[in-house]
Amino acid sequence: MKFFLYVGLILLIVPLQTAVLHHVSLWGIKPDLGLIAVCLVGLLAGELEGVLMGLVMGWALDLFSAGELWLNLVTKGGAGLVAGLAGRQVAHITPVVLLMGLLIVSAVSGLVIAFNMNFTGLTGLWWAIRSIVLPQACYDALVGAGLYWVVCQRFDLQRLEMYQRL
Repeated sequence: MKFFLYVGLILLIVPLQTAVLHHVSLWGIKPDLGLIAVCLVGLLAGELEGVLMGLVMGWALDLFSAGELWLNLVTKGGAGLVAGLAGRQVAHITPVVLLMGLLIVSAVSGLVIAFNMNFTGLTGLWWAIRSIVLPQACYDALVGAGLYWVVCQRFDLQRLEMYQRL
């Protein structure tokens, strides 16, 4: 059952991320739904499922976008691992805790991408951090915390967390 849910999530997010989201961007910044989904899966299901989901999601996003090959695979896989480890260590996850975690994970992912783009000089890198990486991280954190809040309202996640720890 989980397998089909994850496949459906990938089949929903990849076309949205690669073809639709640039039409609804704010000031040229669009949320990274793949990163948000991978972090939520890692947080709720554990580090193994987070890493696997991150690797598959990153591979699919690399395959269907015109971006740098393997970059999404590495960043999404790492984000799934970090979210899974954080989900194991944090006793009670609230939308505010998730917001801060997504802000950090998205900022690190954006920094990896910014360093990979080889900006000319230090000025170009600071411009990328200030105008792309930080707004993207804030946008991802707000969207992810909102989605987590909606999921918390809809489902009993504490029962799921107890089942996961057994």
